[in-house]
Amino acid sequence: MTTDRNPQAPLSLGIIGSGPRGLSVLERLAARLNDGELSGRQVRIHLIDAVEVGSGRVWRTDQDDWFTMNTVVGQVTMYSGDPDGGPARPGAGPSLGQWIAERARTHGEPLLGPDDYASRQRYGQYQQAVYRSIADNLPERVELVPVKARVTQARPAAEGGYVLELDAAPYLVEVDQLLLATGHPTNKADAFERGMFAFADRHPGLAYLAGDSAADMALDQRTVRPGSTVAIRGLGLSFYDVMLSLTVGRGGTFATDADGTLRYLASGLEPKIVTGSRSGLPIPARGRNQKNPNHSHKPRFLTSAAVADARKRRIEAGGSGLLRFDEDVLPLLMQEVEAVRADSQARAGGAPLAPLDLDALARPFRGKEYAGPEQFRAELLDIMREDLDAAQLGNADGPLKSALDVLRDIRNVVREAVDYGGLQPDSYVEEFQKKFLPVNSLLSAGPPIERVEQLVALIEAGVVEVAGPATEFEADEAAGKFRISSPQVAGSVHHAEVLVDARIPTPDLHKDTSPLTTSLLADGLIGEYVMTDPTTGAAHATGGLNVTEAPFRVIDADGRIRCDLYALGIPTEHTRWFTQVGSGKPGLNTLFRRDADSIAAAMLDRALTTTAPQTATITAGGAA
Repeated sequence: MTTDRNPQAPLSLGIIGSGPRGLSVLERLAARLNDGELSGRQVRIHLIDAVEVGSGRVWRTDQDDWFTMNTVVGQVTMYSGDPDGGPARPGAGPSLGQWIAERARTHGEPLLGPDDYASRQRYGQYQQAVYRSIADNLPERVELVPVKARVTQARPAAEGGYVLELDAAPYLVEVDQLLLATGHPTNKADAFERGMFAFADRHPGLAYLAGDSAADMALDQRTVRPGSTVAIRGLGLSFYDVMLSLTVGRGGTFATDADGTLRYLASGLEPKIVTGSRSGLPIPARGRNQKNPNHSHKPRFLTSAAVADARKRRIEAGGSGLLRFDEDVLPLLMQEVEAVRADSQARAGGAPLAPLDLDALARPFRGKEYAGPEQFRAELLDIMREDLDAAQLGNADGPLKSALDVLRDIRNVVREAVDYGGLQPDSYVEEFQKKFLPVNSLLSAGPPIERVEQLVALIEAGVVEVAGPATEFEADEAAGKFRISSPQVAGSVHHAEVLVDARIPTPDLHKDTSPLTTSLLADGLIGEYVMTDPTTGAAHATGGLNVTEAPFRVIDADGRIRCDLYALGIPTEHTRWFTQVGSGKPGLNTLFRRDADSIAAAMLDRALTTTAPQTATITAGGAA
């Protein structure tokens, strides 16, 4: 440990990425500084974002308003404390729902109820308001410097800290402490994607779009011509974004008939949409929200104590304490799901239900064959309508959706079981990553009810067709077009001029095309998290950025902790699970808030000293 090179100089902090994760750390830094931390020292905070400072790329404010959040506005906040009667400021401010209600009152803007869903554009506007409230309420000794530029390299400075190289003015920034909150990656094309890009290049008039969000894809009429056929790979949340861009974004509208049925009114500018996925099932709707903003599920079976007991049993049996997901975690999770489902059913006065089969819910067409598209379409619509009925019952009163909400509500305990190599490597890969996560994502992360109703209307109008399960997307050289088909649906072959890959890229350090990530890897400043079972020696390279437990200091390629470098959010996925959380919840000390505060505290606590990287031994639990 060495003495600070200049204790009188301003402490310079850098945050790369100003989406929810970066903004949350800024908010906690500001709250702590306002409370008097480092009261005798000047502080300069550089908030750096390549797209929009204060919102970031995913939530930027210039995107179309049909891209929707999948959390109700009453359950979203970027402030670490509730309003207290004073002005909105770091540590005390309105939730997204409260902010929207106030803007409706003072500016005549559209009003949303606490159980409604806002557009991503609207959330970006809220984040901008949070950012301004931070900037306007800092002590005089604290300077906030917004920088709209892309960081291309971060080099260790001779006396500690980092020199950041940027692709725009001011081009060079020096910081003492640095946070990487870079969000969703743009990955290198894989073998399938390279083949499709090459196929499109060889055939004029074709286009292949992949590796980005719908808001950043070329879905305009020059690329996707009216009346042409477009294939969409994937039926998750991003599929709905692409679907709306090609329908509502082309001037189409929805009308509600007297019986409440939604009907699509075409503009004539739409393409024909053919879509599919492995399951063949569009991601189902979230249940109508019936929970208060500060609702917190109290586990009865999958508890922290139960996870600790399972580890103890593994050790006593001669193992390392690493768990097996299917044996130690999933049975307790299903007990939790069934208990909530039974409670809901009992309140409704219904008869006891058969055990819930998550795999059957997520893969309803497994093993089935269909004589033609009409037969498959009829069954698909029946399933979607049944799901909509279940969603309308709500996420507290409805047995199905209340049960599936447990998959969201209990994430923190699942994290205790799986984070930092908490599972045996083969169990993590085969049982958790490959088997459980796709089912969990499909059943617990759905869009608002309205979006599924719109998809039903588009299918009924013939604008959208789901090809079927196990959908195959191929380059048909003979036809000179993309070929889409389902091996389980006879006569399901379609040809398309445009293929859109609507799947979210999986974070992987070695696939990330960011110049910053590439340079950090090449310089050994960051390293990949590798799961290792100390008993068997089994290992699995995850692709996730290696960090300590809170405050998430980066562990470099040589296994050393870099005490002045932190990483939070999606780059650390696989080291930690489900890092794409984009907000806190009002009235609760959520993990999102605690993550941000731990980094803010560490950045300010280390202000008076600089430390060379220290060698650390990382245990299975991730401690150093």
